[in-house]
Amino acid sequence: MKILVPVKRVIDYNVKVRVKQDQSGVELNNVKMAMNPFDEIAVEQALRIKEAGNADEVVLVSIGPTQSQETIRTGLAMGADRGIYIEAPHETEPLSIAKLLARVADQEKPGLIICGKQAIDDDSNQTGQMMSAFLGWSQATFASAISLSADNAIVTREIDGGLETIKAKMPTVITVDLRLNEPRYASLPNIMKAKKKPIDTLTAEALGVDITARLSILKVEEPAVREAGIKVSSVGELVEKLQEEAKVI
Repeated sequence: MKILVPVKRVIDYNVKVRVKQDQSGVELNNVKMAMNPFDEIAVEQALRIKEAGNADEVVLVSIGPTQSQETIRTGLAMGADRGIYIEAPHETEPLSIAKLLARVADQEKPGLIICGKQAIDDDSNQTGQMMSAFLGWSQATFASAISLSADNAIVTREIDGGLETIKAKMPTVITVDLRLNEPRYASLPNIMKAKKKPIDTLTAEALGVDITARLSILKVEEPAVREAGIKVSSVGELVEKLQEEAKVI
């Protein structure tokens, strides 16, 4: 079985995000970039499934500027077998990404697609669901545990009420949550090996997908600065503050 894993290049989660002065977006110049943490967990899970003998190949797909190939190399250094890079000169929306990934899946014929539930730069949480719809596959979202059999995937999902375990018919699309696993670090020998692993380059035009943006960003603002808390001397003063200032009661 082949496993397909989409990976996205985003601002490193340890970096403080800055808004551009003209409020047209987030500042990306001279900012450290990394693989989306949710996608990193997806790569780790795919590698564990392969190491357990339930898969033969792990293929990574990334869509974006040329630097996205570095993100693929990171996944190859973790242990993935090969990569597919799709050129996208501008920010691509989840709908277009889902269409591109569906076309790649039609070509590669994977038995399983594992992706992060969302990207930390937009929090859309849309791509996996739309991709399964385009493919006509089953889907299991927010996975915190996965076990596979010949025809089904048993997935434990994180929901508002706790945990829910479902059975999804293979092939399926699984989106993973943070508590599924802890990704491995790439060793130096694997980093060297990753440089020789193949990355195929495709274009949206070759795949027959229009990636023209349908949404436009009007303005990006930083969240309001939080004010320091205060100590109150009595319950009466607390109630007064809640009524007059916070206006929550």
